[in-house]
Amino acid sequence: MSSEFHPRNEEEARRVEEMKREHLLLDHRPRAEMNDMVMEAVEDTSREWKFAVIVLGLLTAVTLFGAWGYMMLKGLGLAGIRRPVFWGLFIVAFVFWIGISHAGTFVSAILRVFKAEFRRPFTRAAELMTTFGLAAAGLYPLIHLGRTWRFYWMMPYPNQRWLWPNWRSPLLWDFFAINTYLIGSTLYLYMPLIPDLAMARDRSTGWRKKVYGLLALGWRGTEQEWKHLQKGIQIFAWAIMPVMFSVHTIVSWDFAVSMKLGWHSTIFGPYFIIGALLSGIAAVSVVLFTVRATTKNMRYFIRPEHFDALGKLLLIISLSWAYFFFNEFILEWYGGEHTIKEILKFYMFGDIAPVWWTMVTCNFFIPGLLLWNRKFRRTPWLMFLLGIVVNIGMFAERYVIVTGALSRNRFPFDWGWYEPRLVEVSIVFGTFMLFFFLYTLAARFLPLIPVWEVEEGQHSHTWRRIGRAILPAVSDLESLD
Repeated sequence: MSSEFHPRNEEEARRVEEMKREHLLLDHRPRAEMNDMVMEAVEDTSREWKFAVIVLGLLTAVTLFGAWGYMMLKGLGLAGIRRPVFWGLFIVAFVFWIGISHAGTFVSAILRVFKAEFRRPFTRAAELMTTFGLAAAGLYPLIHLGRTWRFYWMMPYPNQRWLWPNWRSPLLWDFFAINTYLIGSTLYLYMPLIPDLAMARDRSTGWRKKVYGLLALGWRGTEQEWKHLQKGIQIFAWAIMPVMFSVHTIVSWDFAVSMKLGWHSTIFGPYFIIGALLSGIAAVSVVLFTVRATTKNMRYFIRPEHFDALGKLLLIISLSWAYFFFNEFILEWYGGEHTIKEILKFYMFGDIAPVWWTMVTCNFFIPGLLLWNRKFRRTPWLMFLLGIVVNIGMFAERYVIVTGALSRNRFPFDWGWYEPRLVEVSIVFGTFMLFFFLYTLAARFLPLIPVWEVEEGQHSHTWRRIGRAILPAVSDLESLD
């Protein structure tokens, strides 16, 4: 193992120390020390943290629930949705949050299946994004319903009036998609969390010890428990992936099943999935930098190598997004749809042009120009800024898809323009505050670093001499069972 490697000379010792500083899984530390580092971060409820929780809580209460309550009292007419744009900022934000929620499943499940070792320290941070992103997205079908107290109409339930939901309604599809994904992703978050909850139980006192003990389900770390946990996580990783793809495909069907020009497309499924991964991976880099900068001991676990790996993924996904984006317009143009010319003119030179060019610049040109540079990818604060830029571009993309396509159709007399009202902007801003509020709370009550996964990765990494060179090697732990 890397901890048992003995350099032969000063040059080898210097090389080993450099690689330890660069790679977390080569910088082995005792399990007890890493547990103490994580618990110190969890118990660090400083005044700054309490102030942030209070501010975020108040902003959530006022901008989200206050504005939502006022809209329910006065009616959905307060929103800016008018003919022909009957879907506005609420649906834009709904699709955006569903996209953000894909980050956790991609980073944790898909990279776990493909045995990508760099994922180990930040899988939980990404999985929390999935849960809280879905919590924010799940509000929008209720908000857009208008009469929220009639929410039960979206559910297929037996009743004496023999009334059933409209199975052709996108609201019903979204209800099943969100709930299925929320239940699955929460279970997938919880399973790898059990050993760390048991660790927190053994290092806590008072009410924390009782809560952690209840959530740890009596975990003792026996060989049989580890065997069942590993097998369960592996099965769930394969099971959650089709759920992830199907959920955003269903969201794309909200648009594609219509005959609306600009929506009726066979590539909307993969196009939406690629867009979700782009916004999700970018959001992971934002969250990792924030956690690294505001939480104790996180610089040991989250290093430039992790931002470097995320940057490579972001570059590949950005190029894939560009392919689907341009392919969408090429197919309609080649098919002889004459109205597509007017729509393209509207996108590129009309009222929505600033949003359209923001989308193209933030999602394609900026990542494509910057992410080729290794120094850029390994600079955390630059990746943080790029993550914000990409998510601005992805929000602009959803805005163009929803409101831009509805503003123009085959009948010029029915063209219109959408202007979001203050209540819509307030509610959308409030869901961002809700996400940050939930994440800030979770950062001080749940171990954000899966210590057992990090230790497992450190034990699987070894040093090997090839000639005069010292190189890291990875052994497959499953083959040693």
